[in-house]
Formats: sequence, C-alpha cells, structure tokens
Amino acid sequence: MASAQSAVAETYSKEFVIERLFDAPRDLVWKVFTQSDHLMKWWGPKGFKMLVGDLDLRPGGTFHYGMQAPDGSEMWGRWVFREIVKPERLVFVSSFSDKDGGLSRHPMAPTWPIEMLGTATFIDKGGKTLLVNRTVALNGSDEERATFEGNFASMTQGWGGTWDQLAAYLASLQA
Repeated sequence: MASAQSAVAETYSKEFVIERLFDAPRDLVWKVFTQSDHLMKWWGPKGFKMLVGDLDLRPGGTFHYGMQAPDGSEMWGRWVFREIVKPERLVFVSSFSDKDGGLSRHPMAPTWPIEMLGTATFIDKGGKTLLVNRTVALNGSDEERATFEGNFASMTQGWGGTWDQLAAYLASLQA
C-alpha cells in the first residue's frame, strides 16, 4: 500500500567544498559560529559590516542577517537549520533574502540558485579545529546549477575572506 505522504526527492549540483584549520579549540569555533553576538563580529565578506543577525539555533530555526557593502548597499541572507549536532555539525539551507526574511535572488547574479544546502563540520584536531564547509545548489534549474558550479573560484575567494575574518576574530578572543 502506498504511503499517505509522498517524499519529494531533492536535487543537487556538484559540491563546493572549502576547509580551513583554525588555531582554536572546537568548542570555541562552534560557539562563535552559533551565537549571534559573535557572528556579528566576523560573518560575511571582507569589507562588509553586519547590520542585523537574528539567530534561532534549533532545527527549523533561522539565522537572518543583513550586511552593508563598502558602497553602502545592503545585502540580506538567511539560513534555515535542518540539523544541529553540537559541537560537530550544522546542516542548513542558505539563501539570499529580503529585509523581512523572504527569499530573493542574488542581487548581482539573477541565475544564482534560490537555495543552497550547506553542511559545516567542526573536526577536533588536538586543540585546533578543521572546519569543512560543503555546499550544493538545492533544487536548482540546469541554468542555476551551471551558474553555481561555474562560480567555485569566486566562492573560494569569498569564503577565504570570511574565514580570514573568523581566524582573526578567534585570535582576538584567545589573546
């Protein structure tokens, strides 16, 4: 007999992976990645200023944030948490959003996927933390997946700048 509920299969793009070894214990890296007051001090591309960072850390909860670019324009985003395994893993759907948290297109790339599925894994390396971030375009069209996959180099640069800010923030907390 068929189930009353039908599961909808999700589709994915190729996986974008970026990792960095941070000179900080895993519990601290987890803390600064999962608490709004810390995220406000390092999250986002270099040169951007965090404006808002509302965080509800639970499955189904969100991180809704706003940033101001160096040119004064604003960019909004949100994560919807699927899985939280403290202090090992966060699984979340990320997207660009409007000021109210509604989904929106990438402000500079109209064929960017609406949603991406991310998994951040925090691996203890004897007092240091290996942070591995894996992201796929979620349920994107062929064009959206191609846009996502064609931007791995720029994503590496963008995430690299964000990880640089995280490393500097972690160092400031341990000084």
